[in-house]
Amino acid sequence: MELSVPLLLVVITISSLVAQWLAWAIRLPAILPLLLFGLILGPFTHVLNPDQLFGELLFPIVSLSVAIILFEGALTLRFDEIRGLGGVVRNLVSIGMLATFAVISLACWGLLGLDPALAALVGAVTVVTGPTVIAPLMRVVRPNAAINQVLRWEGIVIDPVGAIFTLLVFEFITLRQEAGSNLHLVIIFAQTVVVGLACGGLFGWLLGTALKRVWFPSYLQNFAVLAVVLLTFGLSNTLADESGLLAVTVLGIWLANMRDVDVSDIVAFKEELSAILISALFIILAARLDIHGVLAMGWPLVALLLVIQFVARPLCIAISTLGSSLTLREKLLLSWISPRGIVAAAVSSLFALTLQKIGYEGADKLVSVVFAI
Repeated sequence: MELSVPLLLVVITISSLVAQWLAWAIRLPAILPLLLFGLILGPFTHVLNPDQLFGELLFPIVSLSVAIILFEGALTLRFDEIRGLGGVVRNLVSIGMLATFAVISLACWGLLGLDPALAALVGAVTVVTGPTVIAPLMRVVRPNAAINQVLRWEGIVIDPVGAIFTLLVFEFITLRQEAGSNLHLVIIFAQTVVVGLACGGLFGWLLGTALKRVWFPSYLQNFAVLAVVLLTFGLSNTLADESGLLAVTVLGIWLANMRDVDVSDIVAFKEELSAILISALFIILAARLDIHGVLAMGWPLVALLLVIQFVARPLCIAISTLGSSLTLREKLLLSWISPRGIVAAAVSSLFALTLQKIGYEGADKLVSVVFAI
């Protein structure tokens, strides 16, 4: 029996709640039961078909949700909390990210036999370590302050950086046959960074000023912040494609570090909203997964996972922590933790759909590999 649209939305809501409660009860990161519920509702029972349910609204909904999630994470990033560890985070989102990209791309090409360009896209998508997984994981593991701060900052900052980097790789794939495509990529990168920084900084200052001077009554404050976040994301993306994630991240960091601006109530509201969005998104995107495509890759996919865990991440940490105050035990723990979150899932789904529309062979493997990782 085919379920009605309202009932399907109820199923997603109840499944999200049950998965989150189950994760809390057995002390596991919520991503595990959420992905399991998504697989059960999607490829296993075919109860939920997100593309049919949401149609063309699916990816706009995903994009806006990811923007809110990133903003909520950025609100917790205070510069005074990372004093002495800034160099490590900077390295993780620059040379460490490039090392991870190189290892994963080569492994996808050599082990899975993916086209070099598609292998590079998988490598770019999977450099991110999402705050949607890091934050709940840290609540369970409870490491020391240094590890906690490094992982939280890396997870938040690398999401927009990784998304922009992935966009460049994606643009190279789609434009490489056109003359002057390298110049085009440079222009796109410059536009994305400048527009993202400008929009995030401008709206961060405006919103911070409004909150400081109490331009909104208390009962409208959270609503106003949410509206400004969506406005920042939408306007930035309109001015420069894919700059919205960078803009909302800058907006959140600006507010978190602005003097005389109390964001405690905003953080509490955004945490609750993010929990709802993360739960629903993981189930929706997991329901779109081609489980047969994942299983068909077999042992080479297992080998890829081992390379990522035991080569890519340790290499990234080794390079990024050279000369830092972190101990060997702290470095080993950092080398073991690199979960991917909703940004990787959403971006891979979006780009796979776009590549399929232009007839790129093997584009469907992108989502399968990323979800497996």
